[in-house]
Amino acid sequence: MTDVQINIINKTYIGTAQPTIANFSLSLQANEFVCLVGSSGCGKTTLLNCLSGLDTHYEGEIQVGQQHTAPKIGYIFQNPRLLPWRTVRENIELVLESEQSPTLIDPLLETMQLTQSQHEYPERLSVGMNRRVAIIRAFAVNPDLLLMDEPFVSLDPPTARDVRSLLLQLWQQRPHTVLFVTHDLREAIALADRLIFLASAPMRVINDIVVPIPRTQRHDEAAIENFRQQLINHYPDIKHLL
Repeated sequence: MTDVQINIINKTYIGTAQPTIANFSLSLQANEFVCLVGSSGCGKTTLLNCLSGLDTHYEGEIQVGQQHTAPKIGYIFQNPRLLPWRTVRENIELVLESEQSPTLIDPLLETMQLTQSQHEYPERLSVGMNRRVAIIRAFAVNPDLLLMDEPFVSLDPPTARDVRSLLLQLWQQRPHTVLFVTHDLREAIALADRLIFLASAPMRVINDIVVPIPRTQRHDEAAIENFRQQLINHYPDIKHLL
Protein backbone atom coordinates (compact mmCIF):
# COMPACT_ATOMS: atom_id res chain seq x y z
CA MET A 1 0.00 0.00 0.00
CA THR A 2 1.66 3.15 -1.23
CA ASP A 3 0.91 6.85 -0.84
CA VAL A 4 2.43 9.17 -3.43
CA GLN A 5 3.40 12.80 -2.97
CA ILE A 6 4.43 14.85 -6.01
CA ASN A 7 6.03 18.28 -5.68
CA ILE A 8 7.67 19.52 -8.88
CA ILE A 9 8.98 23.07 -8.61
CA ASN A 10 10.23 23.32 -12.17
CA LYS A 11 10.53 21.13 -15.25
CA THR A 12 11.76 23.02 -18.30
CA TYR A 13 13.05 21.42 -21.47
CA ILE A 14 16.37 22.67 -22.84
CA GLY A 15 15.84 25.33 -25.47
CA THR A 16 12.43 26.42 -24.19
CA ALA A 17 11.67 29.49 -22.09
CA GLN A 18 8.33 28.33 -20.68
CA PRO A 19 8.33 25.59 -18.01
CA THR A 20 6.29 22.52 -18.85
CA ILE A 21 5.59 21.99 -15.14
CA ALA A 22 5.99 24.56 -12.36
CA ASN A 23 4.94 24.59 -8.70
CA PHE A 24 2.90 21.43 -9.21
CA SER A 25 1.67 19.39 -6.24
CA LEU A 26 -0.48 16.28 -6.17
CA SER A 27 -1.11 13.58 -3.57
CA LEU A 28 -2.38 10.06 -4.19
CA GLN A 29 -3.64 7.77 -1.45
CA ALA A 30 -2.61 4.14 -1.30
CA ASN A 31 -4.49 1.98 -3.83
CA GLU A 32 -6.28 5.01 -5.26
CA PHE A 33 -7.09 5.05 -9.00
CA VAL A 34 -6.56 8.62 -10.26
CA CYS A 35 -7.09 9.83 -13.82
CA LEU A 36 -5.32 12.85 -15.30
CA VAL A 37 -7.40 14.64 -17.92
CA GLY A 38 -5.84 17.40 -20.01
CA SER A 39 -5.25 18.63 -23.54
CA SER A 40 -2.40 17.36 -25.69
CA GLY A 41 0.94 18.92 -24.81
CA CYS A 42 -0.02 20.05 -21.32
CA GLY A 43 2.68 17.91 -19.69
CA LYS A 44 0.89 14.69 -18.67
CA THR A 45 3.44 12.34 -20.22
CA THR A 46 6.28 14.51 -18.92
CA LEU A 47 4.87 14.07 -15.42
CA LEU A 48 4.68 10.28 -15.82
CA ASN A 49 8.27 10.20 -17.09
CA CYS A 50 9.41 12.12 -14.00
CA LEU A 51 7.50 9.74 -11.74
CA SER A 52 8.96 6.67 -13.47
CA GLY A 53 12.54 7.93 -13.31
CA LEU A 54 12.86 8.11 -17.10
CA ASP A 55 13.29 11.88 -16.72
CA THR A 56 15.30 13.09 -13.74
CA HIS A 57 15.99 16.62 -15.00
CA TYR A 58 13.56 18.57 -12.83
CA GLU A 59 13.55 20.53 -9.58
CA GLY A 60 11.41 19.08 -6.84
CA GLU A 61 10.67 15.90 -4.96
CA ILE A 62 8.60 12.81 -5.64
CA GLN A 63 7.91 10.48 -2.72
CA VAL A 64 6.45 7.03 -3.40
CA GLY A 65 5.73 5.38 -0.06
CA GLN A 66 8.03 5.57 2.93
CA GLN A 67 10.67 3.09 1.88
CA HIS A 68 14.29 4.16 1.53
CA THR A 69 14.89 1.91 -1.46
CA ALA A 70 13.83 2.80 -4.99
CA PRO A 71 10.11 2.09 -5.48
CA LYS A 72 8.86 -0.38 -8.05
CA ILE A 73 7.15 1.43 -10.90
CA GLY A 74 4.91 -0.21 -13.49
CA TYR A 75 4.57 1.79 -16.71
CA ILE A 76 2.06 1.01 -19.46
CA PHE A 77 2.70 3.08 -22.59
CA GLN A 78 0.44 3.85 -25.55
CA ASN A 79 2.39 1.20 -27.46
CA PRO A 80 2.57 -2.20 -25.68
CA ARG A 81 6.33 -2.50 -26.45
CA LEU A 82 6.33 -6.29 -26.55
CA LEU A 83 9.34 -8.16 -27.90
CA PRO A 84 8.14 -9.79 -31.15
CA TRP A 85 10.51 -12.76 -30.87
CA ARG A 86 9.13 -13.78 -27.46
CA THR A 87 5.77 -15.33 -26.66
CA VAL A 88 3.14 -13.71 -24.47
CA ARG A 89 4.34 -15.63 -21.44
CA GLU A 90 8.03 -14.99 -22.18
CA ASN A 91 7.37 -11.23 -22.49
CA ILE A 92 5.80 -11.24 -19.03
CA GLU A 93 8.46 -13.46 -17.46
CA LEU A 94 11.14 -10.94 -18.47
CA VAL A 95 10.04 -8.55 -15.71
CA LEU A 96 10.01 -11.13 -12.91
CA GLU A 97 12.70 -11.01 -10.28
CA SER A 98 14.81 -14.10 -9.71
CA GLU A 99 12.98 -15.09 -6.52
CA GLN A 100 9.54 -14.81 -8.11
CA SER A 101 7.91 -18.00 -9.35
CA PRO A 102 6.72 -17.96 -12.98
CA THR A 103 3.49 -19.55 -11.75
CA LEU A 104 2.34 -16.16 -10.41
CA ILE A 105 1.65 -15.25 -14.03
CA ASP A 106 -1.06 -17.90 -14.34
CA PRO A 107 -3.88 -16.09 -12.43
CA LEU A 108 -3.03 -12.85 -14.25
CA LEU A 109 -3.38 -14.59 -17.61
CA GLU A 110 -6.67 -16.10 -16.48
CA THR A 111 -8.15 -12.79 -15.33
CA MET A 112 -7.15 -11.06 -18.57
CA GLN A 113 -8.48 -14.00 -20.62
CA LEU A 114 -5.14 -14.84 -22.22
CA THR A 115 -4.45 -18.33 -20.86
CA GLN A 116 -5.12 -19.93 -24.23
CA SER A 117 -2.86 -17.41 -26.00
CA GLN A 118 0.12 -17.44 -23.63
CA HIS A 119 2.39 -19.30 -26.07
CA GLU A 120 1.51 -17.13 -29.07
CA TYR A 121 3.77 -14.39 -30.42
CA PRO A 122 2.59 -10.75 -30.36
CA GLU A 123 2.11 -10.56 -34.12
CA ARG A 124 -0.48 -13.33 -33.89
CA LEU A 125 -2.59 -11.34 -31.41
CA SER A 126 -5.09 -8.54 -31.89
CA VAL A 127 -4.24 -5.00 -30.82
CA GLY A 128 -6.50 -5.35 -27.79
CA MET A 129 -4.86 -8.60 -26.73
CA ASN A 130 -1.42 -7.00 -26.92
CA ARG A 131 -2.69 -4.24 -24.62
CA ARG A 132 -3.81 -6.91 -22.16
CA VAL A 133 -0.35 -8.48 -22.21
CA ALA A 134 1.16 -5.07 -21.37
CA ILE A 135 -1.24 -4.74 -18.42
CA ILE A 136 -0.28 -8.17 -17.08
CA ARG A 137 3.42 -7.35 -17.42
CA ALA A 138 2.98 -4.16 -15.38
CA PHE A 139 1.00 -5.93 -12.63
CA ALA A 140 3.48 -8.81 -12.51
CA VAL A 141 6.17 -6.64 -10.93
CA ASN A 142 3.74 -5.85 -8.06
CA PRO A 143 4.44 -2.12 -8.45
CA ASP A 144 4.27 0.49 -5.72
CA LEU A 145 2.91 2.85 -8.38
CA LEU A 146 1.32 1.94 -11.71
CA LEU A 147 1.50 4.56 -14.49
CA MET A 148 -0.74 4.27 -17.55
CA ASP A 149 -0.29 6.68 -20.48
CA GLU A 150 -3.41 6.45 -22.66
CA PRO A 151 -3.03 2.67 -23.09
CA PHE A 152 -6.35 2.28 -24.93
CA VAL A 153 -6.12 5.30 -27.26
CA SER A 154 -5.80 3.26 -30.48
CA LEU A 155 -8.56 0.76 -29.70
CA ASP A 156 -12.05 0.85 -31.17
CA PRO A 157 -14.72 1.74 -28.57
CA PRO A 158 -16.06 -1.81 -27.97
CA THR A 159 -12.57 -3.26 -27.56
CA ALA A 160 -11.49 -0.40 -25.31
CA ARG A 161 -14.58 -0.96 -23.14
CA ASP A 162 -13.83 -4.68 -22.83
CA VAL A 163 -10.16 -4.11 -21.92
CA ARG A 164 -11.11 -1.42 -19.38
CA SER A 165 -13.48 -3.89 -17.75
CA LEU A 166 -10.72 -6.51 -17.49
CA LEU A 167 -8.30 -3.91 -16.14
CA LEU A 168 -10.74 -2.95 -13.39
CA GLN A 169 -11.32 -6.59 -12.55
CA LEU A 170 -7.58 -7.15 -12.19
CA TRP A 171 -7.09 -3.94 -10.20
CA GLN A 172 -9.87 -4.87 -7.78
CA GLN A 173 -8.26 -8.27 -7.27
CA ARG A 174 -4.80 -6.75 -6.83
CA PRO A 175 -5.19 -3.10 -5.72
CA HIS A 176 -2.37 -0.73 -6.63
CA THR A 177 -1.93 3.02 -6.62
CA VAL A 178 -2.65 4.05 -10.22
CA LEU A 179 -2.10 7.26 -12.19
CA PHE A 180 -3.89 6.99 -15.55
CA VAL A 181 -3.66 9.54 -18.39
CA THR A 182 -6.57 9.91 -20.81
CA HIS A 183 -8.28 12.41 -23.12
CA ASP A 184 -11.56 10.50 -22.84
CA LEU A 185 -13.75 11.80 -20.02
CA ARG A 186 -16.13 8.82 -20.21
CA GLU A 187 -13.14 6.49 -19.84
CA ALA A 188 -11.87 8.51 -16.88
CA ILE A 189 -15.24 8.36 -15.13
CA ALA A 190 -15.52 4.61 -15.73
CA LEU A 191 -12.11 3.98 -14.15
CA ALA A 192 -11.23 6.59 -11.56
CA ASP A 193 -11.80 7.24 -7.90
CA ARG A 194 -10.72 10.82 -8.59
CA LEU A 195 -10.40 13.04 -11.68
CA ILE A 196 -7.59 15.59 -11.96
CA PHE A 197 -8.23 18.18 -14.67
CA LEU A 198 -5.09 19.89 -15.95
CA ALA A 199 -4.31 23.08 -17.80
CA SER A 200 -0.98 23.91 -19.41
CA ALA A 201 1.57 26.71 -19.69
CA PRO A 202 2.77 25.49 -17.24
CA MET A 203 0.76 22.44 -16.22
CA ARG A 204 -1.50 23.02 -13.23
CA VAL A 205 -4.51 21.43 -11.55
CA ILE A 206 -7.74 23.29 -12.30
CA ASN A 207 -10.16 20.80 -10.72
CA ASP A 208 -9.85 17.77 -8.42
CA ILE A 209 -13.13 15.85 -8.43
CA VAL A 210 -14.19 12.62 -6.70
CA VAL A 211 -16.26 10.25 -8.86
CA PRO A 212 -19.40 9.40 -6.81
CA ILE A 213 -20.62 6.52 -9.00
CA PRO A 214 -20.32 3.20 -7.09
CA ARG A 215 -17.88 0.70 -8.58
CA THR A 216 -20.79 -1.71 -9.14
CA GLN A 217 -22.36 0.81 -11.55
CA ARG A 218 -19.31 1.73 -13.61
CA HIS A 219 -20.58 -0.44 -16.49
CA ASP A 220 -23.74 1.71 -16.68
CA GLU A 221 -23.19 4.02 -19.66
CA ALA A 222 -26.23 6.14 -18.74
CA ALA A 223 -24.83 6.82 -15.25
CA ILE A 224 -21.43 7.71 -16.73
CA GLU A 225 -22.98 10.07 -19.30
CA ASN A 226 -25.16 11.71 -16.64
CA PHE A 227 -22.13 12.46 -14.46
CA ARG A 228 -20.18 13.68 -17.51
CA GLN A 229 -22.92 16.20 -18.26
CA GLN A 230 -22.94 17.31 -14.62
CA LEU A 231 -19.21 17.98 -14.81
CA ILE A 232 -19.55 19.97 -18.03
CA ASN A 233 -22.41 22.04 -16.59
CA HIS A 234 -20.90 22.67 -13.16
CA TYR A 235 -17.25 23.19 -14.13
CA PRO A 236 -17.15 25.47 -17.19
CA ASP A 237 -13.37 25.81 -16.92
CA ILE A 238 -12.90 22.19 -18.06
CA LYS A 239 -14.98 22.49 -21.24
CA HIS A 240 -11.95 23.32 -23.39
CA LEU A 241 -10.39 20.00 -22.34
CA LEU A 242 -13.27 17.85 -23.57
